[in-house]
Amino acid sequence: MAKRQPSFACQSCGAVYNRWKGKCEACGGWNTIVEEIGAMSAMAGPVATRPSRAKGRIFALEGLSGETKEAPRMPSGIGELDRVTGGGFVHGSVILIGGDPGIGKSTLLTQASAALANQGHRVAYISGEEAVAQVRLRAERLGLGQSPVELASETNVEDIIATLSQGRPPALAIIDSIQTMWTETVESAPGTVTQVRGSAQALIRFAKTTGTVVILVGHVTKDGQIAGPRVVEHMVDAVVSFEGDGGHHFRIMRAVKNRFGPTDEIGVFEMSDQGLREVTNPSELFLAGRDLATAGTAVFAGMEGTRPVLVEIQALVAPSSLGTPRRAVVGWDQSRLSMVLAVLEAHGGLRLGQHDVYLNVAGGLRISEPAADLAAAAALISSLSGSALPPDTVYFGELGLSGAIRPVAQAPARLKEATKLGFSSAVMPAPRGDKKERLPVGAASMAHITDLVAGIAARRR
Repeated sequence: MAKRQPSFACQSCGAVYNRWKGKCEACGGWNTIVEEIGAMSAMAGPVATRPSRAKGRIFALEGLSGETKEAPRMPSGIGELDRVTGGGFVHGSVILIGGDPGIGKSTLLTQASAALANQGHRVAYISGEEAVAQVRLRAERLGLGQSPVELASETNVEDIIATLSQGRPPALAIIDSIQTMWTETVESAPGTVTQVRGSAQALIRFAKTTGTVVILVGHVTKDGQIAGPRVVEHMVDAVVSFEGDGGHHFRIMRAVKNRFGPTDEIGVFEMSDQGLREVTNPSELFLAGRDLATAGTAVFAGMEGTRPVLVEIQALVAPSSLGTPRRAVVGWDQSRLSMVLAVLEAHGGLRLGQHDVYLNVAGGLRISEPAADLAAAAALISSLSGSALPPDTVYFGELGLSGAIRPVAQAPARLKEATKLGFSSAVMPAPRGDKKERLPVGAASMAHITDLVAGIAARRR
């Protein structure tokens, strides 16, 4: 019998070495490499079930066309969750959900499992961190204690698969969490890179062979990345991030990876005493409590996937006594703010070099699209001049380094959402020359940043 060779795996990124090192060359982490005897490579399966390379098993090949016995998707009963997943769960798919501790992952999955179980589907909730009594207490608090969800507190993957294989395969199986699972084919402690990879591989194989939707809950590191090897994110079909801030009562779910749907959709939930409540109109939530007569605030008409979202951008420009003025931003890209400030200095005629600049996206939403440049610039100009912007106006447009305001996609959808919420005018880029669109009443098109500066200065006079 061949002697097993020890290997050394980084517990942060999953890189494997044949000897111990103090620093991981892949991620740069110190003292993260741990010896794992009998560790398997990322492409290896269990030793007892691995086929011989000399003689492989012959399997049948199928064509793209054919009849499916089941519907391609299974609605979860929660509209915002279905929006993020692309219309519901795909049979046999594996979804990895990550989020900070206490953000509401278990609460959301408890509500989703109860909704599916009430529809007549078999649903299993396997917890590796809580006892069955603790899961029942959470379900009773949410008013879901009578839902026919099958519960268990187990961490052995082989036992979980054997139990779920009895009788009718479950439509949904929730594993909370993958870091607590362990498989007998790997000789290492639970939570290590090899155990997480081996456990995930076994659960993915079960999902593909039975058609069960498996949801894996993953812990996150201090920088927001899902703990464990990155290869698990490549193995699963979808990676969903559940975000939120302790200072705000809403949570945002967004897909980082999705093989069966878009990755730019978001789902918005509000945390209440009855669990997570769906927010069908996030714009009203983000604009609640807005001060209409304060300088330095502008309403941005943004897009999150196919959903238009209106959010308030706040700016504060104050004289600085420091040699290097402060530049602080929350909810937006720091480098994007630096670019907008440089354009305002070079082409807008503003002097911001001796001022502290603070920019905040109200409500805790994080914006990533360049269309927010015009709204941020309007808020900065308003704060510097002390002139409040019209409360019934929205702003959107991309700002170029030359000071030109460039058109952005889906302008009609942005304007339609603004009109629905009572906004009567918009400041937006000028339409393209050969594809001019008819602007709605109250929409002012601008081609250069000087037009925006002049318009706000005229209001002050």
